Amino acid sequence: MSIFNRVAPKAMISQPPRKAAAAGAYMQSQNNGGSNMIGVYYSYVDGLQRQNAMAQPTVSRARDLICSFISCMNLRMYNEMWNGTEMEKVYIAPRAWLKKIDPAVNNQFILSWTIDDLFFLGRAFWYITSRDSTGRPASFTRLPAAMVQTLDQAGPVWFAPSKQIVFQGGALDPNDVVQFLSPIQGIVYMSERAIATATKLENARYRNASSAIPAGVLQVQPNSESLSPQELADLAAAFNAARATNQTAALSPEVHYIETATSPDKMLLIQASEYQAADLCRLCNIPPYLAGISVGSYSYQNSKESRADLWTFGARAYADCITATLSQDNILPINSYVEFDIDEYLQTDYEPANEMPATQRPNDVASPT
Repeated sequence: MSIFNRVAPKAMISQPPRKAAAAGAYMQSQNNGGSNMIGVYYSYVDGLQRQNAMAQPTVSRARDLICSFISCMNLRMYNEMWNGTEMEKVYIAPRAWLKKIDPAVNNQFILSWTIDDLFFLGRAFWYITSRDSTGRPASFTRLPAAMVQTLDQAGPVWFAPSKQIVFQGGALDPNDVVQFLSPIQGIVYMSERAIATATKLENARYRNASSAIPAGVLQVQPNSESLSPQELADLAAAFNAARATNQTAALSPEVHYIETATSPDKMLLIQASEYQAADLCRLCNIPPYLAGISVGSYSYQNSKESRADLWTFGARAYADCITATLSQDNILPINSYVEFDIDEYLQTDYEPANEMPATQRPNDVASPT
């Protein structure tokens, strides 16, 4: 009778490929618990190291120049074909997500902050929020790199895409994460002392700028009664407080105030700050003149050449990192590539806002004189 009670084996049913959940409604899987924290924006942070670096005007200027340069360009797709002599680019219709990478924000926003992560931390992360019928990504959202930990790589040099990604304490499936690895190490790891020196220099300039009266020394006359260390400290503190508030300070005949021979430009450490700004330009890989620093005999002819310098020395490495990552086979079909339309941007001449183009100006009228 037991032969009739035997349960027939269940047929093996193939499961459809797993799709990432839509933005704001991420599903939890066995190895994707961190996806529940994606989109919880009130918990997002950018990192203390980045904040310290952005406090320097030169670093902020370099970051804004590079981010605005790359994010304003359009993305386009192409295939490569051998024409008998060399590989030729054949431009094709772009995928829908190239015009709207993240449906919640515009491309300029997500690209700027992706470059921000590459610039400061050396890597950036996009989470795939939806896929098309072929299983390829259809939309993304950015994950702040400062909040992503990789258990198999401690950094600050990244060797390959991580296989163990943690976001806000939860694991993420690496197949659902696009990892951008910059060819340049993040600036917060490369020259920590340069940023720390610039911070201390700014603090010193701030202290010196708190009063227009030059620094000096309170000297007690030799023939007067000597003061105790506590009395001297109280006298100096009271005098310094009056100087800081631009009030009138009174001294007895036994005490003289001797000003130091320091000019205002030396008090504000102008030469030191200019050198430190040039040092930060070297750190950020931008031409110093783009940060308003005098470079001596070096000069550029027009805005087109300055944009070319910014692209060559500062922006191209990050732009190529983004396009090469988006051209991989796990995102686009084989032999399909993405690039920025750099030609349109570099070859555009901008007319000043307050100047009418020559072709539209009225005929000049000669002066009676």
